[in-house]
Amino acid sequence: MTKITGLTIFNVGLLAAVVLFAPYGPTSAQERSATSTNFSAQEKKEGGNKAAPARRAAPQRAAPRMVAPRRAQPRVAAPQRTAPRTVTQRKITSRATTQPKATSRVVKQRKGAPKVVAPAAAGRKTASPAAAPRVITPRGTRAVTTSRLRGVPTRGAGRTVIRGHNYSVWRSGYRIRHGSGWRTFVALSTLGAITIGSNEYYPYAYISAPEDFCQGLTEDGCELNWEQVQTEEGDVIDQCVAYCPWQ
Repeated sequence: MTKITGLTIFNVGLLAAVVLFAPYGPTSAQERSATSTNFSAQEKKEGGNKAAPARRAAPQRAAPRMVAPRRAQPRVAAPQRTAPRTVTQRKITSRATTQPKATSRVVKQRKGAPKVVAPAAAGRKTASPAAAPRVITPRGTRAVTTSRLRGVPTRGAGRTVIRGHNYSVWRSGYRIRHGSGWRTFVALSTLGAITIGSNEYYPYAYISAPEDFCQGLTEDGCELNWEQVQTEEGDVIDQCVAYCPWQ
């Protein structure tokens, strides 16, 4: 009995519950359906997100691109044609030079026949042989009578003292008054060397001393000699010449 009573009560309660919750039955089912649908979609989404790393494609390695080298064609330059250059040479005219005819020069020498000196042919240089030194025997004293001559200027007049008297000394261009005009003595080199004993002396200077004072030696070893000297004008005049062991 008790069991029947309890079963009845359970059935009544169940019925009451069905009646009470019947209006909400479809809604709950819809909510459950929606919940199930959302849950299924979320699972699919999560499943899709989880599967994404598995579907990540491996990076493709691009093969290196081979570029064939371009072959440059050689550039051929066309040769330039140069026009031939014509050079006109100037005509060289011969120049004729008329040389004056050389006249013979007559040189007067003392105590001898005149000597004719013919000039050398044009365009040809000849060297005359050196004259042998003249042998001189000095006259008068052999003592020192004159001051030093070395150091006399080659141009113009110098001075020297002979026995206390002053005289001019000339090594070139010496002129004197002779007759009615001036006379110029020839260059000293034309007189030639002299020999006294075993010593050789060379013409060094003209001295304006008279014959009585043109004797003896100088302080530096030169010899005074009185002799006839040729002038450029052709006259021969007595003159004092100093010969020294050096030129």
